[in-house]
Order: sequence, then structure tokens, then C-alpha cells
Amino acid sequence: MFRKFSRRVVLTMLAGSAGTAAMSAPPAASLRPVGRGAEHAKRAVPGAGRIVDSAKLDGRVTYAVANVRTGARLEGREAKIGTPPASVAKAITALYALQTLGPNHRFVTRMIATGTVSGGVVQGDLILLGGGDPTLDTNALAGLAKSLKDKGIREVRGDFKVAQGALPFVKTIDTDQPDHVGYSPAVSGVALNYNRVHFEWKRAGTGYGVTMDARSDRYRPDVYMARMQIVNRNLPVYTYKDGGRVDEWTVAQGALGNGGARWLPVRKPALYAGDVFQTLARANGIVLKNPKVVDRAQAGTTLVAHQSDDLRTILRAMLRFSTNVTAEMVGMAASVKRNSRVNSLRASANEMNRWSNATLGTKSMKLVDHSGLGGSSKVTADDMVQVLIKAHQNAVLRPILKPVAMRDANGGIVKNHPLKVDAKTGTLNFVSGLGGYMTARDGTVLAFAIFAADEATRSRLSKANRESPPGARSWNRRAKTMQQKLIERWGALYGV
Repeated sequence: MFRKFSRRVVLTMLAGSAGTAAMSAPPAASLRPVGRGAEHAKRAVPGAGRIVDSAKLDGRVTYAVANVRTGARLEGREAKIGTPPASVAKAITALYALQTLGPNHRFVTRMIATGTVSGGVVQGDLILLGGGDPTLDTNALAGLAKSLKDKGIREVRGDFKVAQGALPFVKTIDTDQPDHVGYSPAVSGVALNYNRVHFEWKRAGTGYGVTMDARSDRYRPDVYMARMQIVNRNLPVYTYKDGGRVDEWTVAQGALGNGGARWLPVRKPALYAGDVFQTLARANGIVLKNPKVVDRAQAGTTLVAHQSDDLRTILRAMLRFSTNVTAEMVGMAASVKRNSRVNSLRASANEMNRWSNATLGTKSMKLVDHSGLGGSSKVTADDMVQVLIKAHQNAVLRPILKPVAMRDANGGIVKNHPLKVDAKTGTLNFVSGLGGYMTARDGTVLAFAIFAADEATRSRLSKANRESPPGARSWNRRAKTMQQKLIERWGALYGV
């Protein structure tokens, strides 16, 4: 008996049998997905222009990236145009100080007696001789006072002097900064607590209790060369006036709330150190006259001394915490050693610029200080990368740079990220910089510098509004996001 099949059924059966045959026969080629290759992955990496545009940063963005082994420049954007580097400049200062002073250099602060010492009595003057130590703190001064007591010193017949002339005197690092910001203090051959005084206020009845002290983790000596007056106003929050032997401050009562504290800059660092040492000496039974500030110390006998940590340790902390006064003091110490005629911060920065061009091979270094705080400093991305390549040859900089964590879209740190980055950050209002090294997944080491600056907006800021102007925080946050995306791009393109 025969069954009739329609044409559609016949075609369907033939198609099914063909498919069965195909599956039962061995394949002519592997059925595994065919890899698209590294070049395909690189083509998927976002373009640099797209990354920069997506950040929506007014102003200029410049960058450069190079292979540290070959020196070959891999990418660049306006890399020969000078841009404010902010604290990225501290990496240059670190190299300058290391080469000029040496990594084992230690700053020494001495107590010197003029005349004779007999029966515990200094017949002449006692001199606190600053040696340019940027890390001197209240604990160290307390140690000097105790050491004097342990040597049997109990009386000083002459004057008590503080010699600050080891470095040029600078009233404030950057004159464009508000008077009250602690990151722009005075600089001299003597520093104490990074030349900051601790101001604290607490509500007491209808008024406030106020203290000005030189606190450390062990001591809280009151300070007499800085005074604070609470004034019935809302703005400005702080005012400063040079009162001769006193830093005169006022603060707006309307800004105080129930209590708080902040570090204020010191404008008379030698007098500050002398004031605090006088208090600490008195606690050890040694009564001193009020301090006198001098530039140079008379010849005398060193009674006791305090040594800083070695320079390499100081610079590692400077790069980690971005302490401006440390950068200025180590930079000026290097300049004074190279050229004893250096007598200002600008002259010291010029000395470092000349050194950089002659030693590191930079072309147009134009720093006005050693910390990068001054907004008129200009560094090209090309020059910064040249500095990093040169430093990599002797492996002197990367070990003391701070590791920079890579972050996810929510700002969380990405653990075990394949890129390892060690760099110096730099932040001013509407200025953001990052310069350092990255090691890619395959071990390739790249040097990079990224500078972004909206100088037009910065120029319109009033001095009083420079601490935290509207829009600055979000601008800088977008700049940092852009920096990471550029680094990830370079790691994918040049390190795989």
C-alpha cells in the first residue's frame, strides 16, 4: 500500500535527512569559536579623544606616554604646551634634592652656646640654630630641651636667639592663596610642625574658649606669638594682620558653631620655634629670655643636636602626603648648596629649572616654586615624561612614589587590578595632574604625564574664594576619572 506525500512534506524530509547526515559526519574544521586576536581587542579600546571629550573639562588637557625602556613616545596631546603641574612638581623636586644633597642627607638642628659653660650656666647666648629640617616638630624640640637638662644646663645668662638664615625667608609660598590656609605658610631655615599652629574653639556659655598651641601626640604647649580674636560677623571667616612679634588673627563668630579646630599657617616660623622651645625649656627647669630672631648664628659650642630622618625617607613622606613646606625647604636647601647666592623662592626654582634642563634633558621647565602651589608654574607633558624616563634609569623615583589605586565606576578600589601604577598626583582648583609609572599585564613599563587646567576660570576666582570655589570639586573629580581611563587605554594598547 502506497501513501501519498505532498511536495512540502517531501522537501521537509529531505532537509531533515541532510541535516542528520551533516551531524553524523566528521566536521571539516573545528567547531570551537575562532579567536579574534589581540588586534581586535585593541580596536575595541576607546579613543583618547573620546575619553577626553567625555570628561567635559573646560580648559586644556595635555598628556604624553612613553615606553621607559626605549624612550619612544607612544601618544601625546598638546604635549609641548606648558600647563600648571600642581603637586606633580614635587616629583621633580625630589629628584633635584636626591641628586644634590644625596639620599642619606640628614638635616641637623643645633643648640649652640656662645662663651663658656660653667657649673650648668651658659655665660653667653643660647642659640637655636635651624638647619633647614622640614620635619622638626614639638616632640623634637622637647627632646632638645630635655637633653640640655641632662647635660646639667640650668641657666642662660645671655640672650636666647633663633637663627633662621640657613634658607631664604619666604612669608608665604603662594601670595595668591587665602591668608588662612595651612598649606601656604612661611618658610625659613627653621620650621616647626610644618609651620602651622593649632587653633581650637569650644562653646563656653554665651561665648567661646579659644586655644592656640603647638600640639603633637605628646605635648600641647601654648603659643604666644599667634593670637586669635573672635569678632561678631559672618564674613570674612578669617583675617590676618602682621602684629610685629605676633601673628594677629580674627575669626567670624557666625562661622564657629559649637566647636571645632583647624591648623593655621605661621608667618614667623623662627619666632614660633623659639616661643615653643622657651616653654619646653621652662618645663625642664631652664628659664630663657624671650626669643630673638637672627639670620646668622655666632660661633659657639654645640651643646645638643637633633637629626632628621634621612632625605629619602623625608621625600617618600612628602610625595605621599604632598606637604608643600617640605618641598620648598628641601628644594631651597639643594639650591643653596648649588649656588649660595640664591636668596628667594623664585631664584631657587629657577636654579632647579636650569638643573632639570641640563641634567634631565627637559626643554622648557618653568617652575616658580618647588611644591607646585604657584599656579603660574608651567611644565609640558613631554618634559615630565622625559624626567620620568631619566629617573627610571637609576630607579630612584618610583620606589618612593605613592601607589595609585585603580577604581570602579562607584569609586571603589579594584583589587588585583592588572595595571600597577605609582605616581604623583596634583590638585589645585580647576587644575589636576598625574605623572608617574604604570606596569602593564605583560610587564611593560610606561611613563606618563596628564595635565588638565582651566586657567581662565582660575583667573576669575577671588583670593578669598580660592579655598573651595563652586564647581571645583566636580571638575577635579571628572579630571581624575579621565586620567584613569587614559591609563587603562594605554595599558590595553601598549602593554599586552
